[in-house]
Amino acid sequence: MTAPRLFARLRDLLAEPRMAEVDLESPARIAVHRAILRDKIMLRGVFEEIYRLSAALDERYFWAEGRRIELGSGASFMKEIFPAVVATDVKPAAHLDLVADAQALPLRPGSVRAFYALDCFHHLARPEDFFTELDRTLKPGGGCILIEPYYGPAARFLYKRLFASEDFDPAAPSWGSSNESMGAMRGANQALSYIVFTRDRARFEARYPGLKIVLQRPLANYLRYLASGGLNFRALVPAAAAPLIRACEWALRPLARVFALHHVIVLRKEL
Repeated sequence: MTAPRLFARLRDLLAEPRMAEVDLESPARIAVHRAILRDKIMLRGVFEEIYRLSAALDERYFWAEGRRIELGSGASFMKEIFPAVVATDVKPAAHLDLVADAQALPLRPGSVRAFYALDCFHHLARPEDFFTELDRTLKPGGGCILIEPYYGPAARFLYKRLFASEDFDPAAPSWGSSNESMGAMRGANQALSYIVFTRDRARFEARYPGLKIVLQRPLANYLRYLASGGLNFRALVPAAAAPLIRACEWALRPLARVFALHHVIVLRKEL
């Protein structure tokens, strides 16, 4: 059996059973993902850490007054922890405050202090439109916090093989997608944040001088994320193992650039 077929077989064996008949482009996907996230205590802990990190980075790097908006909320429970956050997604769901496309936001100019987006940016077919919307809707001193797939050795290896519905192509020539079959969840390039903010950083800074990259760093939650199975795969270990796995993550922090699966990017709108 060839390596690609072996990984495809392994992916199928580890797939979360509750997602087997779910159309990724349907609103049902959000409901199933919320149920999975509710049940997976270890994964829920990782998400909560990301929410609290986003809030801490907001307080550290932003000073504007205005609304706080979560983009691509999907199954997120950020609003349960921070009730003032406006939960939005391009797909409708009962727990959302607003159905909105991040590339064409129904928001007034200069009305937003902070945008938060977890695994949302790489699903955008028109990133340039998103940056234009950030520049329009953010108040000076406000910004956007993106949590996205990382591009280190472990991430490059896994993301090329982990999802049948998404790719990881760091050599893609353009930021946007010309794939007519790309949907809200299908056809994404998980390397998009690497392409825009690392490979093409000079181009980004030249095109959007009002949006300053103030932070990029890998996250060290990769062992718990993998062990939990994320939203689309079975858990590999019981939730009770979370403290031990977290201790391993702490010990391996110096190697985060090798093993990390996600990183954080903070953009701030300058005066």
